[in-house]
Amino acid sequence: MRFAFTALIAALALPLFAQDRSPRKLIPEMDGKSLFQAYCASCHGMDGKGKGPVAAALKEKVPDLTTLSFRRGGKFPAAELEKMILGEGDARAAHGNREMPVWGPLFRQVQNDRDLGLVRVRSVVDYIAQWQKPKP
Repeated sequence: MRFAFTALIAALALPLFAQDRSPRKLIPEMDGKSLFQAYCASCHGMDGKGKGPVAAALKEKVPDLTTLSFRRGGKFPAAELEKMILGEGDARAAHGNREMPVWGPLFRQVQNDRDLGLVRVRSVVDYIAQWQKPKP
């Protein structure tokens, strides 16, 4: 039964991770919460703790985004997180490689105005930053 459930979740999630070049739909909202819910919550969960509905079907454990600052000595890694979302720098396999990042091109699909794509990424990063707790 568990296998069937995992297979079903994986099949439903496949379009999210397909490595094709077909355009993905960009939601019109610019606020971080809406963007996170649309593009991140399936893996990271609505609360960012890494327990989204697709997480169990993935090979690698989905990180808890609420502890990013704590794991980095109290500093929130905003620039690193932006690069990861865009598939730049040392992006992990889950977010794709430099050639085909999962969400980078999607956030850049903004009516010939790349700056709005960066605004969306920064909105998501700012939303995640709100969850961080100072180092005890």
